[in-house]
Amino acid sequence: MALKNFFNKIKDEITQKEKAAEQSQKIEQKSHWIKCPECNSMMFFQEVENLHHVCPKCNFHMRIGAAKRIDLIADEDSFEEFDKDLHPTDPLEFVDSKSYQKRLEEALHKTGKTSSIVAGECKIDGIAVQLVVFDFAFMGGSLGSVEGEKIVRACNRAIEKNQGVIIVSASGGARMQESTFSLMQMAKTSAALKKLSNANLPFISILTDPTFGGVSASFAFLGDIIMAEPGALIGFAGARVIKQTIGADLPEGFQKAEFLLDHGSIDMVVPRNSMKQTLHDLLKMFYKDQAA
Repeated sequence: MALKNFFNKIKDEITQKEKAAEQSQKIEQKSHWIKCPECNSMMFFQEVENLHHVCPKCNFHMRIGAAKRIDLIADEDSFEEFDKDLHPTDPLEFVDSKSYQKRLEEALHKTGKTSSIVAGECKIDGIAVQLVVFDFAFMGGSLGSVEGEKIVRACNRAIEKNQGVIIVSASGGARMQESTFSLMQMAKTSAALKKLSNANLPFISILTDPTFGGVSASFAFLGDIIMAEPGALIGFAGARVIKQTIGADLPEGFQKAEFLLDHGSIDMVVPRNSMKQTLHDLLKMFYKDQAA
């Protein structure tokens, strides 16, 4: 109860500061330049914004948050968020270098969210679908009890409304501060997606940079279609851990989306500016097959 009250208090504080922060950001952005992490080119922020945070020089796809991702995929003003009042608890009273509660407080202050997932319903070129989007800014997009519950509820809504599900993953994996509670979400979400499959409804999985750990080991690779953004790092363990374990050098580009496509692990690599159209085409195909 104390944690819930804290979340509500912080939400009120964030709401009060949003307008001032937005105005300050507009002023700052007038002279704001962005450096590409890949090619080190300097670009005016507006140019990058117009290209959905893709470098115009080298086509590097920069990380974006859940809100920008939703704007990119969903029809304008069509997204309706569900379950936004769900918040994590601390059943283990977990403490490492700092307490889990402290980490949750910091993530809330940073993102204004109580979860690494935003889930809701939207339309993609007029086709209704359940959309679940990870935000890596919230504790590395980690999968915890709340995130698992949101995915299950999205699947249940999809079955009830006869819709497909799209999950956009950007995660370091299961949340260690919840231990077995977070690991159980792997089975829980997989079971929900099996129910979706039994209902002959599509699940499209989009892998973005990065997608690792328990997320990649469960629902992220269960899609009827698995697509990824160019250059996205995807895997279970990190390349350094794998190299140390097997005692051998890894192939060039190992764990990048293009490498996974060449080796049959995913179905397609789709540039960000083509993502919405591709999703619309796939949904039309799935719904046509379902009607037949």
